[in-house]
Amino acid sequence: MTPPTHDVKSVASHFPLLGDFLNASPISRGHINDTYLATCAQGGARVRHVLQRVNHDIFKNVPGMMDNIERVTRHSSARLHAEGCGEVSRRVLTVIPTRGNQPFHRDDSGNFWRAFVFIENTRSHDAIESPRQARDAARAFGHFQKQLTDLPGERLHETIPGFHNTRHRFDALQKAVAEDRAGRAASVRAEIDFFQRREPLADVLLDLLARGEIPERVTHNDTKLNNVLFDETSGEAICVIDLDTVMPGLALYDFGDMVRTATSPALEDERDLSKVWMQMPMFEALVSGYLESTGGFLNEAEKAHLAFSGKLITFEIGARFLADYLQGDVYFKIHRPGQNLDRARTQMRLVESIEEQEEAMRKIVERYR
Repeated sequence: MTPPTHDVKSVASHFPLLGDFLNASPISRGHINDTYLATCAQGGARVRHVLQRVNHDIFKNVPGMMDNIERVTRHSSARLHAEGCGEVSRRVLTVIPTRGNQPFHRDDSGNFWRAFVFIENTRSHDAIESPRQARDAARAFGHFQKQLTDLPGERLHETIPGFHNTRHRFDALQKAVAEDRAGRAASVRAEIDFFQRREPLADVLLDLLARGEIPERVTHNDTKLNNVLFDETSGEAICVIDLDTVMPGLALYDFGDMVRTATSPALEDERDLSKVWMQMPMFEALVSGYLESTGGFLNEAEKAHLAFSGKLITFEIGARFLADYLQGDVYFKIHRPGQNLDRARTQMRLVESIEEQEEAMRKIVERYR
């Protein structure tokens, strides 16, 4: 799939960026939006900003999403100032409003654009490298959740309704199998059977929520490792990014996705499945960092399902990758044929690895609880 080209210089003119526009280069991260690093010259120095085209085919309510992001970043910034943080602009994203003081610009083609301050001397990671890194990322996401426990105002917009509703995701896979739009179902029967055998997983957390045993919270909902920026010098996790799916959710969704993305040494689309497994030291590091920053507000039912949540979210995301493959790769960006199927298979293998170690995972959670 060839990425679209955009007149980024024209887009940049609608935002009060610091300095004179020099150039822009694409940042090839994420499956959904188109992201560019725009460089400006100011007083002999180079100043960089992030410009991003929001995929409004996926995010149907961009104004609502941007309202969420503004509310969340403003509140997080205020909390950091209250905590005495000396580098708030590095610890939370800063939205740059348009020259008309709007949170986004809509171009003549109907595309929604937004701008952020680029956080210098940081990097993201696609694959986990050390237990310390896992612990720091979990601490960052946990602190992010904790900052938002007292978010004032109305309930946030659901930017993608039912985003982590595992029953809806499983049913969507069933529909994709039945429709078989791309004529691929017969060739992936084993993969389809894998998910169908595990259908009961889909309702576990939803049933707990319905019974009032776990609460709805403000959550990130996409806690991949590469959605945390790490300081290049210290290696510390300093800022949670990609806030498009910040909305009402379950704390366990966030922790589960950390397990999915931070415990395996393999990339998300690894073809050699022998490289995919759940590394127990990484899981323990996640539990340690997450409970250190969230232990004060998580209830006992949430803590008791931390190990399960990793299996559930890996199951869910795998089902989504497989459904998209069956539909002809219409949601997630692909850069080669079969990439979504490879992504589904890595999730399947990781689910199996978690199942093999789940009892030991629960014992680790108990120790840190």
